[in-house]
Amino acid sequence: MSVDDVVTAIETARDKVMSDEVKSLVKLGLPKNAAVKMVADRYRQRSDAEEGQEPESGGGWSDMA
Repeated sequence: MSVDDVVTAIETARDKVMSDEVKSLVKLGLPKNAAVKMVADRYRQRSDAEEGQEPESGGGWSDMA
């Protein structure tokens, strides 16, 4: 199995989880566009420049506290 195969499998799994989460949020009554934005913000990929930075205060999962 190559590295590309592993990356593809991870991306496919992430897309499935994101899709399932959007569906769940829509069932709870959120508008689809708001649900998509929330999920995309949670699963956004960090760039190389952000790799060593501390997370922003108020970001991430703070809305769940």
